Amino acid sequence: MKPMTMLLCLITMLLIASAYSNTVMRLDMTHRDTLSPIHTPYHRIEDIFGEDKRRHSLISQKIKTTKSGARMSLGSGFDFGAAQYFSEIMVGTPAKKFRVVVDTGSELTWVNCRFQGKGKENREVFRAEGSSSFKTVGCMTKTCKVDLMNLFSLSICPTPQSPCSYDYRYADGSTAQGVFATDTFTLGLTNGSPTSIPGLLIGCSSSTKGDSLRASDGVLGLAFSDQSFTAKATNIFGAKFSYCLVDHTSNKNISNYLTFGSNPTSTLKPPARRTARLELNLLPPFYAVSIVGISIGNTMLNIPPVVWEVRKGGGTILDSGSSLTFLADAAYKAVVSGLERHLVGLKRVKPEGLPMEYCFDTSKFDDSKLPQLSFHFKGGARFAPYRKSYLIATASPGIRCLGFVPAGAPAPNVIGNIMQQKHLWEFDLAASTLSFSPSTCL
Repeated sequence: MKPMTMLLCLITMLLIASAYSNTVMRLDMTHRDTLSPIHTPYHRIEDIFGEDKRRHSLISQKIKTTKSGARMSLGSGFDFGAAQYFSEIMVGTPAKKFRVVVDTGSELTWVNCRFQGKGKENREVFRAEGSSSFKTVGCMTKTCKVDLMNLFSLSICPTPQSPCSYDYRYADGSTAQGVFATDTFTLGLTNGSPTSIPGLLIGCSSSTKGDSLRASDGVLGLAFSDQSFTAKATNIFGAKFSYCLVDHTSNKNISNYLTFGSNPTSTLKPPARRTARLELNLLPPFYAVSIVGISIGNTMLNIPPVVWEVRKGGGTILDSGSSLTFLADAAYKAVVSGLERHLVGLKRVKPEGLPMEYCFDTSKFDDSKLPQLSFHFKGGARFAPYRKSYLIATASPGIRCLGFVPAGAPAPNVIGNIMQQKHLWEFDLAASTLSFSPSTCL
């Protein structure tokens, strides 16, 4: 890139940051489970478990080896047969709308795309050559060879003019193949006006594989990475982002917001506000936290400290892309046995297709008899999820399951989106803090 071009780009980004320093952007977010009515309830749960298990495996592998902002609507994918949450983004010039999975564990933002004759024709796609602001990243550039290496850039480079290709792989086993490019994103602000942000990295995916991607047009990558959408948005709107996940069984007409920067309407206030350390450099690009224990009622469970130690293969992350909560074996056994003691007398069932081990007929169960489960953070903060977030309803009337999955040993622990639901979560990347509080998310 010529020096004058780089200077003009820098001036443009500075002007955008200044112009929108008192504005807020928002995108809709919808749960993925709402997109596949042809699946039976049991098949849906079985699919969710399979995707989550594969996702956790790859997460484990990957771990080893301003005052105002912008808002995007955020909702459950339940009506689409999906176990994730969705938002909508506008890409290109002219702008085109896409429904994308909101994933705090993914670095790359991409959409289904057709470019140079490659790509799908039978679904909603971004026709790259129809966007006047679309520009591919060259395969000979430092950006391709160095900066995008962690995003599965490929070494294939037939000519200096060829685009930088990728084969992006997700923790649930899904894949996306295409080329890296930059393009303009159009975002809605809370004052009702749109704003355009040029030059954002985007993947133009001509081929995808995996059940977790079937209900979406792409992925919004929110991981802690220089190449993620989070990095670009927080650079403009301020170093915070937050979200509030509605009940995962909500229909597509119910949504809340994914917010970048400070949002006065969703400010967390005492005494409900809890704050813990956000360990941004502990398990990059994931959002890690320091858990020191789990309690049931007033009793702290006997879980070996090694479970929470990253250097020993443990640690804990928050992940909006996983539905269920994964616990290292020692923690899993302590939690499910501790909760099962309070479900004595209920008929234990094992409906066909359900992956969870501990399922019960709770049609006559009084939820108030189930004690509060809490995650304890280093520093004293405590996260107390709603009971329906860990005793999860199934499609079979009256049948509910403990929403935990054994992760192995050693293994990282993952707090999934169902456990996070109906809480407002604020990630302050400048202060390295995670704040949260109960919310209806309505």
